[in-house]
Amino acid sequence: MRKSIDEKIKAGFLAQKGLLSSADVKSATKLVKALEDSSVETIRLVFTDQHGVLRGKTIVADALASAFAMGLGAPSTLLLKDTSQRTVFPIWTKDAGVGSGLMQGASDLLMVPDPSTFTILPWAPHSAWVMCDTVFHSGEPISFSPRTVLKTALAKLADKGLSMFVGLEVEFSVFELADEDGDNATLNARPLDGAHHFLTEHTYDKHEPLMDELRRTCQEMGLPIRSMEVEMGHGQFEFTFDPDTPLAHADNMIMFRTMVKAVCAREGLHATFMCRPRVEKAASNGWHLHQSILDAKSGKNLFMPNKAGELTPLANNWIAGLLKYAKESCLLTTPTVNGYKRYQQFQMAPDRIQWGIDNRGSMVRGLMKPKDEASRIENRVADTTANPYYFFASQILAGLAGVEGDLKAPPPVETPYDGGQEALPKSLIEAVDAFEKSKLFRRELGDDFVDYLTHIKRAEWERYLMTVSEWEQQEYFHLF
Repeated sequence: MRKSIDEKIKAGFLAQKGLLSSADVKSATKLVKALEDSSVETIRLVFTDQHGVLRGKTIVADALASAFAMGLGAPSTLLLKDTSQRTVFPIWTKDAGVGSGLMQGASDLLMVPDPSTFTILPWAPHSAWVMCDTVFHSGEPISFSPRTVLKTALAKLADKGLSMFVGLEVEFSVFELADEDGDNATLNARPLDGAHHFLTEHTYDKHEPLMDELRRTCQEMGLPIRSMEVEMGHGQFEFTFDPDTPLAHADNMIMFRTMVKAVCAREGLHATFMCRPRVEKAASNGWHLHQSILDAKSGKNLFMPNKAGELTPLANNWIAGLLKYAKESCLLTTPTVNGYKRYQQFQMAPDRIQWGIDNRGSMVRGLMKPKDEASRIENRVADTTANPYYFFASQILAGLAGVEGDLKAPPPVETPYDGGQEALPKSLIEAVDAFEKSKLFRRELGDDFVDYLTHIKRAEWERYLMTVSEWEQQEYFHLF
């Protein structure tokens, strides 16, 4: 007798290994049945790689039940590449240098679909995304898989009886393609708008058709969009989102970045979240993360002070932790060579490790008032290339370390570019070195994760060093 959908998923490898809970099985069954009468033809099973890029496979809708039962394989090398798309681990040796030998020979990893993430794609309504966790083919967890890293940090937060809400401010730039040439198209691109028109109404009105399309797409996808703004740079915009849980917003950020690029591409445009595109009078794309810590039982905001100008004990500890571990967290907040060119004075971006009360030049901005349930801190250190799962995990673990160590925040700064506070890293390699030596991240996330990420980023840095830059050519070609 043919098994029902529910029985098939329950008897499958994922459920038997505990990779799908009983609630997941119910949700998966309900989803598969709903698709029988829908217009959805294909399902894009996707996962986030170490760089925050979506990867995956597309299946026909009828194959989704099988994917929920058995998972879907994909080459493990997808987690072993640097930003050049080259595998940087010795996978043909005995242990591949990572994953306890389980990634030897370009073996498979297993994609585990999360039924709660089913999202129809408004720009391709016959297709839908389902986000996946990744595990070894045996079903064992991969310690450096992005969703696993964040879930590990969230479990530590829950153990303290705490929960977290985060709000996003995300900047990106849009370019017109002057001469499309495949992957080289951006070399012939010009900003969508060629002037500094920060928050000007006429500029927003000029680009409203594109902003409307992106906003409506967000809403159709269930992304909690709040505002759409004209930013400082040429062709630069910012979208902000209502608060949500870290895991939900990590998924949202990945979907948003991917969606913006896809929708713009279909309009003949190129959107980039690169921190500092090489255009005249460029403004950097930053990512401001608002974060509040709540009592998990009562829901009370533990950052909301009783008296104006004071910090609650938890806010004091949390800020102190973010500051103490800012340098070694930078690889998780600012993961590219290009990102460190954002840390400049007088650019409304931080260049050193400090906090201030409602001060946009400081790294951490305090936005806490009595009776304000939205009391929060805003960390302005990250850029929009950050992998959100790693970024959020860094905030949780650094903040918790401040709580556990009862660390005290220094006085807030009023002139953030004049003080003598410790500088943020000046380069990717400085951040790699700090992360590699981090006792905090080795203790909380394990040596495998730290060694894995530093190996990938050192490969990226070495390629950067070996590339002859335009500056070198202009500086030395005629002089010598």
